[in-house]
Amino acid sequence: MSTGSGLLEIDPLELKFPFELKKQISCSLQLSNKTDEYIAFKVKTTSPKKYCVRPNSGIVPPRSTADVVVTMQAQKEAPPDMQCKDKFLVQSVIVNEGANAKEITPEMFSKESGNVVDEVKLRVAYVPPPQPPSPVHEGSEEGSSPRGSLSDNGNLTATEFMSATKAYSEQKSDTEQDIQSSEPALISRLTEEKNSIVQQNNKLRQELESLRREVSKKHIGFPIAIVAVVALLGILLGYILKK
Repeated sequence: MSTGSGLLEIDPLELKFPFELKKQISCSLQLSNKTDEYIAFKVKTTSPKKYCVRPNSGIVPPRSTADVVVTMQAQKEAPPDMQCKDKFLVQSVIVNEGANAKEITPEMFSKESGNVVDEVKLRVAYVPPPQPPSPVHEGSEEGSSPRGSLSDNGNLTATEFMSATKAYSEQKSDTEQDIQSSEPALISRLTEEKNSIVQQNNKLRQELESLRREVSKKHIGFPIAIVAVVALLGILLGYILKK
């Protein structure tokens, strides 16, 4: 809200400070000059030790604006019922073209000197400090899922987590069933291979015994072929024991 009367338009007309103990708090004013004149301004307060105004005076050229920052010093205690009785006064007066802030004097704003001084009073209000956004509880928003929603950081929602867990369990169950169903066939194949090796081993033993008998009849030593057969037999036996 701003005032449209007077030399300067002032926004806002009420200074709102988000009050916090032991903390400096600032708010700003905007002074707008909609005229074709040079206008000098001065900001006063009923509690000069409590507030710092920068700048507290200056020149606003024609069709221009000026920003003023009001800072409340850190307070050790809060006022009763958070009510503030402090006031501000913005005075403005037309000055010569090209005037600058160094030329401003207290006499410019003295009505006793015959100057036409415009005055606007500003109120001060203490408001609660802004609160951080509270987390959204499950089912707190209309139409929202009772299990929560997907956050911006990409985390799984409760529904997606449950779905993923179920899918994993089903996949694990299917894998276990496949393994269990393939076990009999695997055992049967290994048994057949083992039986086949045992049969071959028995056949080799029989052939070896036959050769020994023939050699014994002929009264000759073991030929090289028998040594090879014995070595092969040892390899097969070792393979069977590993199985």
